[in-house]
Amino acid sequence: MEIACIGAGYVGGPTMAVIADKCPEIIVTVVDVNARRIAAWNSTRLPVYEPGLEEVIMRTRGRNLFFSTEIDAAIHRAEMIFVSVNTPTKTYGLGAGKAADLRYVELCARRIAAVADSDKIVVEKSTLPVRTAETIQQILNAEKKPGVHFEVLSNPEFLAEGTAVTDLENPDRVLVGSEETPSGLAAAQKLVDIYMHWISRKKILTTNVWSSELSKLTANAFLAQRISSINAISALCEATGANVDEVASAIGADARIGPKFLKASVGFGGSCFQKDILNLVYLCEHYNLQEAASYWEHVVKINEWQKKRFAHRIVSVLYNTVAGKRIALFGFAFKKETNDTRESAAIAVAHYLLEEKANIAVYDPKVSAAQVYQDLGIPPDAVDEQGRARVKIAATPYDAAREAHAVVILTDWDEFKTLDYSEIIKKMHKPAFLFDGPTILDLQRIRALGFTACGVGRG
Repeated sequence: MEIACIGAGYVGGPTMAVIADKCPEIIVTVVDVNARRIAAWNSTRLPVYEPGLEEVIMRTRGRNLFFSTEIDAAIHRAEMIFVSVNTPTKTYGLGAGKAADLRYVELCARRIAAVADSDKIVVEKSTLPVRTAETIQQILNAEKKPGVHFEVLSNPEFLAEGTAVTDLENPDRVLVGSEETPSGLAAAQKLVDIYMHWISRKKILTTNVWSSELSKLTANAFLAQRISSINAISALCEATGANVDEVASAIGADARIGPKFLKASVGFGGSCFQKDILNLVYLCEHYNLQEAASYWEHVVKINEWQKKRFAHRIVSVLYNTVAGKRIALFGFAFKKETNDTRESAAIAVAHYLLEEKANIAVYDPKVSAAQVYQDLGIPPDAVDEQGRARVKIAATPYDAAREAHAVVILTDWDEFKTLDYSEIIKKMHKPAFLFDGPTILDLQRIRALGFTACGVGRG
């Protein structure tokens, strides 16, 4: 059997690598129009950092896993085609700011229909609005060659960046949605058979295609809601003297609530949460469910408020001005164990500090300097009125903190927990300030070293 995946991004690459690893008899080809991305997948410097991914790639690449720009050839050979292209939030026209932009999905459907000369199973892997499968099926049927039959399945990913390989190898569940027709159920079974190479059948859930599509959006909305809920409580903790970690521990001990996703922070980021919630908001509005739309929209509003609140606190504590001051940012990825910066809270905080005329020094163990400058929209040679660099990329956290007025931790990298802060404070201006966004440090210990230290949800 041969399968193809159109889209070599954060989902397509790791997912297909694990399928190839677990199913050595299946030929897996990942294709993309981006030749540089494909070249990176074929190199020793992968475009995606995930713990364990490099080892999986090295075992499978060239054996039964291939990365290519030859899209038509892959479509022609494959029995099953995964669509894993970008579905960003629309920035224009109807639904701008909320609805998913499905242009790349539509282009994929049209290309598959134009190339395919035999029956194909098309699998939605991208996160898509409810009833997108219906649209894809209509396009395929309208454009297909005579005698060719297509079945469309929904197989949403439930990956957490930083643990993607583990999530793929040992998932909580795998969801396969299909039309409830004999041919649809037969197509679903073929995908189920692939996953059963390494996943128990009890963990593979089969539904109708609409339930599958909506389940992905709903899962991310519920997770994001928990983060926004604890972050809203973190503000109350700061105002009253409570400790948000202690509150989270107390409520998380309730079996009905549980402890996961109750870690206060600067706010959630990544490619999915905000995009999927806004998509859910748009769907609710489309079906005239305004109260439901408003409810989910406030999850995003709380998240944006938390970022601004944290940035405002930095300026307030630093005597209401950071102009001309150097601020060291520890972390730029949206979470640890990934180089993904999409919707990272660090970007929002950095923008705010730059608007307040601060200069920043950024250290992140996996995010490249080019990515930082791109995300901030600032050239590497930008300087302030005194000729000092507006944004400096540091090779180590110690370099970032040299001559800084404050250290701001924005990503929960484990290495930030074990730094020698007694050495860091020696190189900083006094008084030295530290702001713990992901709540990973013992602030009493940090204060004992001489820092003025603040944390989210803590005094």
